[in-house]
Amino acid sequence: MSGEEAPTQQQQPEQEKQPDEPPPAASGAPPEESRSSPAAEEKSLSSRALVLTGHGGYDKVKLQVKTQSKQLKAGEILVRVKACGLNFAELVARQGLYEMLPPPPVTMGMEGSGVIEAVGEDVKDRKVGDRVIVLSRSGVWQELVVVPADRTFPMPEQMSFEEGAAIPINYLTAYLMLFEMANLRPDKSILIHMAAGGVGIAVTQLCQTVQNVTVFGTASASKHETIAQGGVTHPIDYRTKDYVEEIRKISPEGVDIVLDPLGGSDTQKGFNLLKPLGTLVVFGAANCVTGQKKNLLAMAKTWYNQLSLNTLKLMQANKAICGFHLGLIPDEELISRTMFKLLELYGEGKIKPRIDSSYHFEEVTEAMKRMHERHNIGKIILLPEPKKEEEKPKSNAEPGENAEKTEDAVDEQKEEATEEVKAEKD
Repeated sequence: MSGEEAPTQQQQPEQEKQPDEPPPAASGAPPEESRSSPAAEEKSLSSRALVLTGHGGYDKVKLQVKTQSKQLKAGEILVRVKACGLNFAELVARQGLYEMLPPPPVTMGMEGSGVIEAVGEDVKDRKVGDRVIVLSRSGVWQELVVVPADRTFPMPEQMSFEEGAAIPINYLTAYLMLFEMANLRPDKSILIHMAAGGVGIAVTQLCQTVQNVTVFGTASASKHETIAQGGVTHPIDYRTKDYVEEIRKISPEGVDIVLDPLGGSDTQKGFNLLKPLGTLVVFGAANCVTGQKKNLLAMAKTWYNQLSLNTLKLMQANKAICGFHLGLIPDEELISRTMFKLLELYGEGKIKPRIDSSYHFEEVTEAMKRMHERHNIGKIILLPEPKKEEEKPKSNAEPGENAEKTEDAVDEQKEEATEEVKAEKD
């Protein structure tokens, strides 16, 4: 019999029994102390937070009330979060497959935007009332977050909070892969998988800043019109066609750059598609994620089919392979410099995040399902403010898109049905 609790959106916010892993530089205060001591109440803050309570399905992310210290250390600021970004990394982290996230219980969330409510000592270039973008390794999915001031970035006046939360992870990933690793130049060609996702759209927009770049993008057929309008030269339906054959029909010699978030056999295909002097950048293993919970068979299959090369073969092929992981880049100055470059491009109108839909914290399960089932076109946003009774999720999806069922969604349904049968037998 299953011992799992009800989905998150059906629960009322609950007080944590123990403080979860705080965001960087934040300190926690036990709820018991804040309840028993008036002095402690004056020095602590309570806010709603989305906490990963364990590894597994959607129900492992719960809406709770989190208490933390109100006192700021030197260089820290307190931000009232207005919007948060949902990334594929959070889906992987929920399954226990993302090594950068501390063990549960932990507040997730790597990016967001909001308004500064307080500043600590030695903070010279931020003030109360400033609208800022927040970048962190974790801890942003909450109403109030304490972060180092140098991990925030001033928002352009015309930028919405939703856009501010949509830029950091996707656009940093896209920019650093294209220009720091793959050295994108005019007249080159590129293949990006999951072209309708947050990174895919960021890559496509950034390619438009370079003259005459041909973009091949894989996505389901219902998304082709949208991504073509956004700059994808050749949309390819990966579910009904062999994308390798389709690319070869248009460009027999292959492409100059392949950005691979899939892993497994697709990495080998990407390598084979490269022209001489081409570059393959691997930045994920989405093929491992087939259901809402960890799938050991899919992980083993992806690992078994992973590309294996030696340096002699690379030399003979005249090709380059790179691996990219934004969370493992230690150069904070590079990250900051790139963020300011992206904000400059936004101000010039050259990039603009596409917001697929917005969900309140109470609706985090629906948000994760939408991304997991590949229904989104662009970024999914989480809103910390409490949901009004009559309010529905704000979505910019194409008509009929919600009805689309991908192969991943079917796999997930089969997995859940199997679990239910086992539970009944038990």
